[in-house]
Amino acid sequence: MRNLLEFLAKHNHWIVFVILEALSFMLLFRYNSYQNSVWFSSANAVTGKVYNWSSQLESYFSLTAVNENLTQRNLTLEKEVAALTEKLADVSKDSTKLVNDLTKSYPDLHMISAKVISNSLNRPDNLITINKGSNQGIKKDMGVVCGTGVVGIVYLVSANYSVVIPLLNAKSNISCKILNRQYFGYLHWTGGASDQAFLDDIPRHARFKLNEKIVTSGYSSVFPSGILVGKIKHVYNSVDGLSYRLSVTLSTDFGTLRDIAVIDNTPLKEQIDLMRAAKDSMQVK
Repeated sequence: MRNLLEFLAKHNHWIVFVILEALSFMLLFRYNSYQNSVWFSSANAVTGKVYNWSSQLESYFSLTAVNENLTQRNLTLEKEVAALTEKLADVSKDSTKLVNDLTKSYPDLHMISAKVISNSLNRPDNLITINKGSNQGIKKDMGVVCGTGVVGIVYLVSANYSVVIPLLNAKSNISCKILNRQYFGYLHWTGGASDQAFLDDIPRHARFKLNEKIVTSGYSSVFPSGILVGKIKHVYNSVDGLSYRLSVTLSTDFGTLRDIAVIDNTPLKEQIDLMRAAKDSMQVK
């Protein structure tokens, strides 16, 4: 305490000077509007800079949490986009992709796009009506496909409409094979579920697995080889026990079928007719 008093007594003139200066500045800025505005402007500028530096410092130290949050949101958005893309493809069933794929594989084929205007699922003789006919180049016995696989075969044709026998018809009989295994048989629908059919006459020595793809065999002038029909679900013995009967889950959803494409099979028919003529000629000799 004594030292403090000695310090104040020794430097009393400086202390009085500082107090008077502070008092004069306070009176100056308090009772003069111009100096008052200059003071507040300067104080605000300094305060703003201090707050800005503090904010930048806080943002820098929180970058890790921000990056983790952004990464999580990106993953969530990617999952949502994938789900929406899959749902859109399932709903639209557009034939564009299949038409493009077939055109690349079979450049001589001509594809005619059409839309389903009438369809049935719960009868043994289900039929599909489409909005294209002979005026658009459609003929009887042309193959019909959609964005997910085989639909059926044209049965009746008028000027601007056609009737199709789909796979879901007891009279449907399409030659199919197991993809990459060359074992073929004939696809039949026996009623019941609209996503199930049976592939008969698969030889007993055939080797295959469940979920392998069933595609068109190309042994007729209706469909080229390799168009998807479905996947193997179960394996049964035929009635006579001489072959297998495969239960096939169809790739085409007939309940939501809208867009289809009709295959102009003229090149295929000419090719098969030529092969048959050559075979008959060899047998005669």
